[in-house]
Amino acid sequence: MSKLVFFLGPAGAGKTTLAKALARKHRAAFFDMDTLLRPAAESIMTLSGHDPNDRDSDVYKKRCRDLGYRITMDAAMENVELGIDAFVVGPFTRETEDPLWLEKELARIGVSNGDVDAKAVYVFLPDDEAYKQRIQSRGSVLDIWKLDNWSSFSRSLTRREIKWNVPEASILYFDNSGPLSEEKLTLVERFILKCT
Repeated sequence: MSKLVFFLGPAGAGKTTLAKALARKHRAAFFDMDTLLRPAAESIMTLSGHDPNDRDSDVYKKRCRDLGYRITMDAAMENVELGIDAFVVGPFTRETEDPLWLEKELARIGVSNGDVDAKAVYVFLPDDEAYKQRIQSRGSVLDIWKLDNWSSFSRSLTRREIKWNVPEASILYFDNSGPLSEEKLTLVERFILKCT
């Protein structure tokens, strides 16, 4: 049974770093929405007369956001269909609010929750200051707007509940404070590997 593991959470929580470490260890296919969407988003935003590095404006959200999720999920589901474990990274803010979203995605390849070992790791930090320090330290041009508009952006850092129709044991809320350690990796790895 293929594993479909989502690493969700706000910008700066460390979901990509965590997912990459575990994907490397388990030789799972890795799908980061930011990476997959970047070339298209840069072109779309440039052609629209906007900053190609913008990932936060209403224009970006209207023209690029849903495309990014579609590209990411199509690639991930194609691998799941081939029997390859897929680790998927992104905020998935709207998607986690829809109890049927995951079921609809699985149905696109003709499977249900019982055919795939689907899990979600919601990665978070304890407070806004921890997020701000992480985002500042990574020094990405994609974060300039976030830092320049911190009072507005920080509202998106609220911890969200995953409302998907999956067993409670298939969701892990993971405090990723401090450096990534072997202890942390082992904890998440055990969650991913256990049968639900």
